[in-house]
Amino acid sequence: MDELLKLIKNNAKESPENLAKLLGINPGEVSARIAEYEKAGIIQGYQTVINEDKLDDAPVTAVIEVRLTAEREGGFNRIAERISRFPEVRSAFLMSGGYDLLLFVSGKTLNEVASFVSEKLSPLGGVVGTATHFMLKTYKRNDVLMQISDENERPQISP
Repeated sequence: MDELLKLIKNNAKESPENLAKLLGINPGEVSARIAEYEKAGIIQGYQTVINEDKLDDAPVTAVIEVRLTAEREGGFNRIAERISRFPEVRSAFLMSGGYDLLLFVSGKTLNEVASFVSEKLSPLGGVVGTATHFMLKTYKRNDVLMQISDENERPQISP
């Protein structure tokens, strides 16, 4: 990944002028390169990293491992794309190991996520099995630490 992409990844709100200073090039070149990345599909969008644990109405998030049956033509692509279209699915990854697909799913309640798994995901043709893990606390998301603790704070050993 080139330096411009690294800088944008760490702070998408950084101005072309500041990026240009950091890279030693002119702001016009920075803007042109960003436009090229967007046109080529390298930059797909810009997002804010939110510490959902601090929200009063924080969503329930689950990590779901999905075992699939590969199709004769296309392997896992068609079923993975179909699963990815569900609004509950925030991210989907093809992976190696005992499961084929890794999903990050969110809903308003634990029951809403459970219903998604039992009523929408599991019945799909090609889905052989799932393992659902509910996220309890976020320590780091997209390279951003969510909780900064005092370096001198000693961990509690006994209750």
